[in-house]
Amino acid sequence: MKKIGILHGWERSFPTAFVECVNSKNISGIVAESVQISKVEQGAPSGYDVIIDRISQDVPFYRAYLKNAALSGTAVINNPFWWSADEKFFNNALAVKLGIPVPKTVILPSNSRPDDTRAESFANLSFPLDWEGMFQYLGFPAFMKPYAGGGWKHVYKLDSAEEFFQKYGETGQLVMILQEAIEFTSYFRCYSIGAKYIKIMHYEPRNPHHLRYATKHDVSDALLQQMEDYVIQLNQALGYDFNTVEFAIRDGVPYAIDFWNPAPDAERTSVGDENFEWVVETAANYAIERAQANQEGQNNLTWGTFMRDAVNGGKSDGMAVPASQPMTGGKKAAKKKG
Repeated sequence: MKKIGILHGWERSFPTAFVECVNSKNISGIVAESVQISKVEQGAPSGYDVIIDRISQDVPFYRAYLKNAALSGTAVINNPFWWSADEKFFNNALAVKLGIPVPKTVILPSNSRPDDTRAESFANLSFPLDWEGMFQYLGFPAFMKPYAGGGWKHVYKLDSAEEFFQKYGETGQLVMILQEAIEFTSYFRCYSIGAKYIKIMHYEPRNPHHLRYATKHDVSDALLQQMEDYVIQLNQALGYDFNTVEFAIRDGVPYAIDFWNPAPDAERTSVGDENFEWVVETAANYAIERAQANQEGQNNLTWGTFMRDAVNGGKSDGMAVPASQPMTGGKKAAKKKG
């Protein structure tokens, strides 16, 4: 029996619908449930072939549990080793190397020293930093946000250097990025599941939360296709099985704004009925694919082409695939439009 589990926190609509969707398909040898944990022994199998992770970004205990499960062959979605090491500034830098437009961005040391450090710990930093050079590079308005994290927490829109220094002084030990503001005419949030199934969702971040998906932008098919191609490129390079990519459109150019979402929002009341049904159905089908392909006791995690190229010392075929599957063959991922 192949078992699929979903690990989650307070959310209910997506986890419940996901389990029901998998089980309603009545596929022989496949069953889904909410993950149950009563004891975690080092090196012991979890009992699950696939786990969809929706909460370990907030609960370190769960993250350790998932890494332990992966050692015994569980396909964890998303790879807990990679997303724990990943962050937004690196993602932006990788997008630059891929030729995907992103806002100009710099990273900032924390305003307050981390615990157990002292002034001498920062002997390699220039004081003061080249603030004027940064401001000239980015311009104002600009956004300041944590280099890792989500949920629009600790995000500031800044209109001047004076406002920057005021808000920067409130960020404590958070490592922040300062980013060019893209004054956009339209905005999109794109789901990526398996780095091949794509749903482009019209989105308006300036609306109240419950109305952000209740809008339609008039854009060309060519622009939609370009965004879809960028989504696939980014998620194949990073190795994310379940992610969203946000694009702000300025002068007809899609700028990738945020594409580090280990557990992207999938609540029905947030994304709306149509998007919700697509995410549930597609996630269920993909989890079943991964369960059927799971090879017991092997590394069944997905590793992006960035990591695979580094390990292999050369180029892969451009596909982010589970580690237990062969890298060669040259087959292009099937794409499905939302």
